[in-house]
Amino acid sequence: MALFGLFTKKQKESLDKGLEKTKESVFKKLSRAIVGKSKVDDEVLDNLEEVLISSDVGVDTTLRIIERIEERVQRDKYVGTDELNRVLKEEIVDLLKENNSTDYDALSLPEGHGPYVIMVVGVNGVGKTTTIGKLAHKFKDAGKSVVLGAADTFRAAAVDQLVIWAERVGVPIVKQGMGADPASVAFDTLSKAKAENADVVLIDTAGRLHNKINLMNELTKIKKVMQKVIPDAPHEILLVLDGSTGQNAYEQAKQFTLATEVNALAITKLDGTAKGGVVIGISDQFKIPVKYIGIGEKIDDLQVFNREEFVDSLFN
Repeated sequence: MALFGLFTKKQKESLDKGLEKTKESVFKKLSRAIVGKSKVDDEVLDNLEEVLISSDVGVDTTLRIIERIEERVQRDKYVGTDELNRVLKEEIVDLLKENNSTDYDALSLPEGHGPYVIMVVGVNGVGKTTTIGKLAHKFKDAGKSVVLGAADTFRAAAVDQLVIWAERVGVPIVKQGMGADPASVAFDTLSKAKAENADVVLIDTAGRLHNKINLMNELTKIKKVMQKVIPDAPHEILLVLDGSTGQNAYEQAKQFTLATEVNALAITKLDGTAKGGVVIGISDQFKIPVKYIGIGEKIDDLQVFNREEFVDSLFN
C-alpha cells in the first residue's frame, strides 16, 4: 500500500524554499562559469567542475558528472550554454537513479514484517531525534500505528526530547532510566510493538563516534537483542546526517557504514545551508539511497526524497 503519494504543489513549494540558499549560491557560480560563452567547451567544464565541488557535491561525484557531460557534448556535437542547466539536471538525475534502485516517490511498507523496525543512527546534533519525531508523524498521518524506543540512554536530553515528540505526535514510547542498557530498551520496544500489532517501530540510538569499536559493538548488540523478538529486525538502518556540515557529513557516513549495515539515509538541515549538493555526493559515494530530506523546522518539513524534484529545485 502506498504510504506517501506523489509530490503535491505545497511540497514542491516547501522544497524550493528549503533549497533556496544552495540554489542561489549554485546559480551565481554557474552564471559566472558561462559568462561570455555560447557553447559548452573545456573552459566551461572546468568552471562547472569548480562550481560543483564548491557546492559540496564532492570531488569524485563531480568528476563523474563532468565526464557524463563531456560525453554528451561529444555525442550531440554542440551544446549551448543555455542548455547546460537542462543537461546538468538530466545527468544528475540519471546518476542518482543508478545509486537508488528503488524510487521513493510512493513509499510503501513491505508486507509480512509484523512491525517494520527502523533503527535510527547518527551523531548527536544532526537532528536525529527530531527526524524520528517527524517520521513518526508522517507514518501516523498515513494511518500507521507507531511505537518509539528511546535507546539513546547515554544522554538524558535525548530521552526527554523523544518523550516530547511522542506526546506531540500522539504515539507510545518505551523508555528506561538514564544509563540503562540500550539493547534492553530495544527489546522492550519490539516486545510492546509486537504484542500490540504495531505497523512501525522507530528506535533511537546513541550517536557517539569517538570510539568506532564501541559504537559497532553497541549497535551489533542492539540488533542481536531485537532479533530475539523479531528475527529479521531491524529492517532498515537509517543514518541521519546534517547537510549543513558539508564534507563532515561524508566522514560521518564513512564511519557509520563501517560500523553497521546502513541501508537508508536522511539528510537534514538543508534549509540553513548552501551545501545542498552534499545530497548528490553522499548518495553517489556510498550507493545508499537518500530516503528523506529535512528542509525546515516545521513538523511537515521532512520530505520523502524525490530525486527529480530535488534536482529540479536545485538547478531550475
